[in-house]
Amino acid sequence: MANVVVVGSQWGDEGKGKIVDWLSERADVVVRFQGGHNAGHTLVVDGKVYKLSLLPSGVVRQGKLSIIGNGVVFDPHAFVAEVAKLKAQGVEVTPDRLKIAENTALILSLHRELDGFREDAASNSGTKIGTTRRGIGPAYEDKVGRRAVRVMDLADLETLPLKVDRLLTHHNALRRGLGHAEVSHEAIMHELTSVGDRILPYMDRVWKILDDRRRAGERILFEGAQGTLLDIDHGTYPFVTSSNTVAGQAAPGSGVGPGAIGYVLGITKAYTTRVGEGPFPTEQDNEVGEFLGTRGHEFGTVTGRKRRCGWFDAVLVRQAVAVNGINGIALTKLDVLDGLDEIKVCTGYRLDGDAIDYLPASQGAQARVEPVYETLEGWKGTTAGARSWNDLPAQAVKYVRHIEELIGAPVALLSTSPERDDTILVTDPFQD
Repeated sequence: MANVVVVGSQWGDEGKGKIVDWLSERADVVVRFQGGHNAGHTLVVDGKVYKLSLLPSGVVRQGKLSIIGNGVVFDPHAFVAEVAKLKAQGVEVTPDRLKIAENTALILSLHRELDGFREDAASNSGTKIGTTRRGIGPAYEDKVGRRAVRVMDLADLETLPLKVDRLLTHHNALRRGLGHAEVSHEAIMHELTSVGDRILPYMDRVWKILDDRRRAGERILFEGAQGTLLDIDHGTYPFVTSSNTVAGQAAPGSGVGPGAIGYVLGITKAYTTRVGEGPFPTEQDNEVGEFLGTRGHEFGTVTGRKRRCGWFDAVLVRQAVAVNGINGIALTKLDVLDGLDEIKVCTGYRLDGDAIDYLPASQGAQARVEPVYETLEGWKGTTAGARSWNDLPAQAVKYVRHIEELIGAPVALLSTSPERDDTILVTDPFQD
C-alpha cells in the first residue's frame, strides 16, 4: 500500500491545500513534515473556505489523524489562535485528532523580532530576502545550533529555565550587535509557561504512532509546505525558505524510514508564480502577468502578498521532478488560461549566449538566465469545473500532454477549480 508525499514543484502556492484535502479522503493519517506557519493552504469544502497555515489539511475532515512532525518549527501562540479560528468555523481540533511531535522546535517572539530586524537592515542595503517575518529562519538556526526550546521542554519546568538562559546568551548578543534591547529571562519564561497547558495535551511520540499505523496498513499522507524551488539546498538560494521542502524530507521530518514512502505527487500550476524576492525567469511584469494574477486570485493565503506571475517553466519543473523523485503531478489552475489566444511555455534557457536545460545553482547565473519560449495555441472553451477529459477543449488537452512530455512526468490528477470535486483523476496515488 503506497503512502504518499505531496510536494510543490515550483515556488509554492501551487494549490496543495485542495489536493491534500482531496487525497485525505483516501488517507487515514495526514502529516506536516517541514516549514512553519508561513505556509498557507486554502481549502474549499462544501462551499466553506478554510485558510490553514500551521495545521495539516486533514484537520477539517472527521475520522482522520493529523500530525505536526518534528521537521516543523512550531509557534505555540499561532497554533492556539489557529485552533480557535477553526473552532469558530465549527471544526474542533482536539488532542485525539491532532498530535504534535514532542521533539518539535518552538518559534518564540524573539525569533519573529530577529527576522524583522534582519529584513529591515537588508532592505536598507538592497539584500532583502523577502521573508514573512514570522521567525521561521531564526528558529531553524537555533534548532541546528542545538539551543532550541522544544515542545517537550514545556513539560519540564526544572530544566526549562536553563534552556532559556542558553538561548538568550545567543540572542541577546545578536540583539546588542544589531542595536536592539535585550530580552529578559522572565519575559520568555512567561511566554512559554502561559501557553504550555494548551500545547502539552497534543504532544506525543509521533515516530511511534506513525510506525504503528504503517504496520497496521493505514494510509499516510505526507503534506509538504512551500515548493521545491524554495528548498534550502535545491532552491534559488539565498531567496529560499529555511528548511528542506523536497520529498525526501518527509522521512526525517516525521520520523519514518524512507521505505515508508511509496508515491511522490508533485503539485504543479499550469503557469508559474512566486512570492517575495529572487530570480523568476518567466516572470511577466506586464498585462499578461496582471491577467494571470487577477484571474488566478494570486495573493498569499497567510500574508496576502501579491504573487509575481509568469508563463509555465518546464525547465524548473523538470528539475523538480528529478530532485523529488516525482511519480506523477497534480496540474492545477488550468482554467486560468481559458480564453487566451496563445500560451507560451519555457522549454530551455540561454546563459551568456549558451543554451542550457537546467537552472544553475549560483545566484549570479540564476539572475542572468533568459527563457527560451515555445508558443502554443490557446483555447476558447472553458476548462473550469471539468471532471473528465471529454469536458476539456481539444487544445487544453494538447497543452496538458505537451507539459507531460516536457517535464518527464505524467499527470495523475487535473484540478479545474478550487472545489474538491472538480478534479479529473488519472492515477490514484494511493492505489495498491
